[in-house]
Amino acid sequence: MIKFEPIGIEVECDEDETVLDASFREGWNLVHGCREGQCTACKSFLLEGEVSLEPYSTHALSESEEAQGYTLLCRAMPDSDLVVELLHFDPDNLRLAHPIGDGRARVAAIEELTAEIVRLRLEVLEPAGFSFTPGQYVDLWVPGTDGDERRSYSLANLPGDGVLELVIRRYAGGRFSGMVGVAGQVGVGDELRFTGPYGTMALRPGERPVLLVAGGSGIGPILSLLRELAAAGTARPVRFLYGARREADLPLREEIAELGAQLADFAFVPVLSEQSWDGATGLVHEAAARLVADGELVDPVVCTCGPPPMIEALIAVLTGRHGIAEGDIAFDKFTTAAAGETV
Repeated sequence: MIKFEPIGIEVECDEDETVLDASFREGWNLVHGCREGQCTACKSFLLEGEVSLEPYSTHALSESEEAQGYTLLCRAMPDSDLVVELLHFDPDNLRLAHPIGDGRARVAAIEELTAEIVRLRLEVLEPAGFSFTPGQYVDLWVPGTDGDERRSYSLANLPGDGVLELVIRRYAGGRFSGMVGVAGQVGVGDELRFTGPYGTMALRPGERPVLLVAGGSGIGPILSLLRELAAAGTARPVRFLYGARREADLPLREEIAELGAQLADFAFVPVLSEQSWDGATGLVHEAAARLVADGELVDPVVCTCGPPPMIEALIAVLTGRHGIAEGDIAFDKFTTAAAGETV
């Protein structure tokens, strides 16, 4: 038995599942991110009991933290009954909005967005009525593997049309990403298995301004949130900052402009770190901090997706210098399957 404090929830955990998977199975939406022991989103504290940890990154959980009693719910296999103190939770969204399950989809289109980023459009074959919340992601199972190898990709579209639109960054030797696109092993017409939806990053309702910050393929879920805002015809001020190295690395600018035109108060600010041009330059988290410091957005809610260093720097500067509460920053750290030292 596992008891979660301070919310008082109890779940049963099978001997072959992690604490996080047990909570999913019983319909609870605990805060989580990569589910691979790399992003820190599910870090919690053991008040009672012991766990064995599957391989994880020491950047997410150091040896000293583990010795103090901290653990990663996505890696923790209970050795006894547990009492777990959740360090992060959303009391308004404790139940899963959409059940996590397996499905099949067919590749409908592959579009090259930049030299490194590709858009994969999938038609859902099953289950019927598969849905998700903007900001969530699915796992794609790697074709041709006998084991349980899979990779996580965020959804860039809105739910309801039987489609999964994924923005994928190719990595050298990427187990799945290297299969997609030019001379790839995954092509139009192929069927893929998926599992999901996962993720707890969502746009907070209300009237407060919205700050969206992304880097790399983190543009995918932010695009979904932007589509959600445009579909609602929101009057909330919205600023979208995207960090890239060079102008050639900026994807989807026309689509972003079209969505922005549907909003009453919107600006898109691309920020380049390795090229001088007429637009913003430097690091995207610094540009976001300047925007808040200048008073362009007052008391915003923040959604950010991208590499962990970008997100960690953004959270540090917004909370440390500009008084934004950490609970007002929703994020999804895009880790790679091989990122970090593991134990």
